[in-house]
Formats: sequence, C-alpha cells, structure tokens
Amino acid sequence: MATATHTPAARTADVPVRRAHGEETKPSWKTTELIVYVLAVIGVLVASNVVGDGAAENGADYFAADKAWWYITLLTIGYMVSRGLAKAGSRSSDHDSRTH
Repeated sequence: MATATHTPAARTADVPVRRAHGEETKPSWKTTELIVYVLAVIGVLVASNVVGDGAAENGADYFAADKAWWYITLLTIGYMVSRGLAKAGSRSSDHDSRTH
C-alpha cells in the first residue's frame, strides 16, 4: 500500500490562496480623531462660556458665541477632511449588484 506524501509546495499548487480583504480604515466612532474632535468642540464651548470681559466688568465678551461657533466650524471642516483622506484609499465592502 503506497501512501502519498504531501509537501507544502504540493498543497499550495493545488489550492488557490485566498486572502481576506479587510477595510483599510476603522469606522469613525472607533477612531481617536473623533474623540479628539469631540473634546476640542467641548473645550471651545466651555472656553466661550467661561471667558468673559476680564476685570473690566463692562459687559464686553472676549470670546463671544459667534467666534466659538466659527472655531467649531473650522474643527468640523478639519475633521471631515481628515476622515476623507483616511477613507480615500479604502476599498468599499458594499456589494451592490447594480454597480457590476
């Protein structure tokens, strides 16, 4: 009775190699950039609320709400650009039959 010996080279020649294709980027809620963004927005809102007119007591506000929302807008644009760059090279895992 003859037994066949299997070498690693023989096995790989018979079986095609399948590699798992994962996504290149994490979902946004799993990233540290979302945490930093949220903390920065909270920091801007707190700073806008805390900063007043100093010792002048003249009712002026050095860090008014419009300035705070402008900084939040800039933070949001920066966050969106960073997510766009992170996703730019990622493959989609969506298997929509209409696109094929």
